[in-house]
Amino acid sequence: MRAAIIGIGAIARLHARALADIPGVALVAACCRTEEKGRAFAAEFGCAWHGDAAAMLRKEKPDFVTVATPSGAHLDAALAAIRKGVPVICEKPLEITLKRIDRMITAAAKAGVPLGAIFPQRFNPVIQTVHAAAAAGRFGQLAVAASYVPWWRDDAYYGPGRWQGTKALDGGGALMNQSIHGVDALQWIAGATMPDLAPAENPVESVVAFTAVRAHDPARLEVEDSCVAVLRFKNGALGQLLAATSLFPGSLRRLLVGGRDGTAEILEEQLVRWRFRAESAADEATRAEFGGASGTSGGAADPMAINYACHTRNFAEFLAAIRAGQKPPLDGLEGRKAVAIVEACYKSARTGKAARVEDGR
Repeated sequence: MRAAIIGIGAIARLHARALADIPGVALVAACCRTEEKGRAFAAEFGCAWHGDAAAMLRKEKPDFVTVATPSGAHLDAALAAIRKGVPVICEKPLEITLKRIDRMITAAAKAGVPLGAIFPQRFNPVIQTVHAAAAAGRFGQLAVAASYVPWWRDDAYYGPGRWQGTKALDGGGALMNQSIHGVDALQWIAGATMPDLAPAENPVESVVAFTAVRAHDPARLEVEDSCVAVLRFKNGALGQLLAATSLFPGSLRRLLVGGRDGTAEILEEQLVRWRFRAESAADEATRAEFGGASGTSGGAADPMAINYACHTRNFAEFLAAIRAGQKPPLDGLEGRKAVAIVEACYKSARTGKAARVEDGR
C-alpha cells in the first residue's frame, strides 16, 4: 500500500518509522511548504517531496495518507484527502474543536472514505490489559478512574515561531496537547465498563475544571500549562485529570482505575498495582509481564522520548480495516470523544461552572 504524509514535522518522522515496520507498506511521498525541510525529509526516508497536498495526492495517488500537521490544520489536510477519495488517518487530536471534527467526520461519511484517529496508547499492551479487565467486569462497579500527566516543557518549546501553545493551532495547552492521551485512555477504559453505551456516546457525563499558567510567561503562552479536573461518568463513577507542562523536571504519567472488586495502577508502562478480590490464574503472570520498571520517560520532559511501536500497531489496525473493507475500530467518532471531554473542561474553566460533555451524532 502506497502511503503519503501531509505535514513534515517531528511527529512525521515518527510516522515514517512506524509505517516502515509494517509489511507491504511503502512511504511514497510527503508534503510541506518549506522546500529545505521537505527535501531533507525525502532524502532521509526515500520518498518524494511536494509543496502542496493537492498536487501530491493528484500525482502520487496514495492508497492512504497520514496527517501530521499542527493540530489546528488537521481539518484542511484531511479534507484534501477525502475530496480525492483517499483514506486518511489523523494524528491526535483529530482537530482542536468539536465543530471542526464534526465537519471532518461528515465529509468522510458522505464521501464513503475511511477516517481513522491516532491514539497510540490504546495499542500499548499494558493499557489494553487494563481495558480488557474493565470489559470483563473485574473491577466490579467502577468507583474511580484517574489520569495524571505531570510533565515539563521548557520556554523554548513555546518559543517564537512555534505553533505549540497557540490557540489557533494547538487549540489548548497541557490538556489538549500532552494529556489528551491520558484523557482518551481513561474514557476508553471507563467506557468498557458501560456496555449499554451507544457507539457515539461519551462515557463522561460532566466535568468541573480549572486551568492556569504557572510556569511560563502568560504574555507569550496563549493556553494553559496546568489543569486539574473532576469528572462524573454516566455510570456514577468519578474521575480526575491532572495535565501539566509546568512541573520541572517532569515525571512519569500515571493511570489509576478501580472499584469494589479490584484496582489497576500504571506508572508509564509499569503495572504497579494489579489486585482483584477474585484472583485469576493469569494475574501473577500479568504482574510479572508488566511489573518491571518502565524503560521510557514517555515524554515527561522530551516530546520525542516515546516509543513508536504503538503508532505502528495503530496504523496496522487502520490498514487491516481498509483491506477488509470495514470501518476502522478507532474511527472519527472514537477519536472525537477525548476532544469532547477536553472542550468541556475548557468551558468549565472559562465559566466557573460544571460543563456537560457533548456526545457524537
